[in-house]
Amino acid sequence: MGQAHVIVVGNEKGGTGKSTLSMHILVALLYRGLSVGSIDVDARQGTLTRYLENRRARDQKGDLGLPSSEHRSIPPSADAQADAARLLETIAELRDRHDVVVIDTPGSDNALSRLAHSYAQTLVTPLNDSLIDLDVLAHVEPETMRIARPSQYAELVWDTKKQRALRGERAVVDWIVVRNRLSSLDARNKRDMEKLLSDLAQRIGFRLVPGLGERVIYRSLFLDGLTLLDLRNSLLGFQLSMSHLTARQELRGLVDALNLDIQGAVVPAE
Repeated sequence: MGQAHVIVVGNEKGGTGKSTLSMHILVALLYRGLSVGSIDVDARQGTLTRYLENRRARDQKGDLGLPSSEHRSIPPSADAQADAARLLETIAELRDRHDVVVIDTPGSDNALSRLAHSYAQTLVTPLNDSLIDLDVLAHVEPETMRIARPSQYAELVWDTKKQRALRGERAVVDWIVVRNRLSSLDARNKRDMEKLLSDLAQRIGFRLVPGLGERVIYRSLFLDGLTLLDLRNSLLGFQLSMSHLTARQELRGLVDALNLDIQGAVVPAE
């Protein structure tokens, strides 16, 4: 396969903001001058695919020149082997043509998702700041509030690393857990999550970085196919607030934390 860097956005739980995060990461990389391909493996729900369709429609209305990725969706069929072959062909095709390939995966464990995970060089796992959502990564002892053992998604990541090794590729993956949809409320819960995730990071080998706060604007952005980084253009009809500027800085911090050393990338000016 080609040399493009593969970023997989995955979590076995739905509702963690994977597609929103995928969209914002790929657009941030486009604004940094990189060529980006994208794949929606969650094609039954197809949120990333719809997001990009909304973006093209908005761009055509105003001729705004919004950058976009070369996108493919892989809808599941009754033929699992054919689906896997299509995914492999798509990954190879986009890696040959782009600097980065971003793959959005479903909030469930299936063969296509596992195959996509096995090609991740950077794995981004958004996690709501909730003990309920933490359960997919680790089981917590309620009496002591300590990690009892890694859970099913951590095991999936371990299994896909073994798949890489069997193909003769380096099994090392930069796994980043993103605390997403952070709230300014419930300080005790945030402290508990911080401690538990820090302990778990050392045990199963991921980096912990802050993600995007919980903000109403993301729903409006989806309908228009826009991201926070597009809002510098007054023609888009959005009035920038301090909350939006803070959110944009959160996004830049997240993309910087990916530590992608890709030739041609630039830091965009304000």
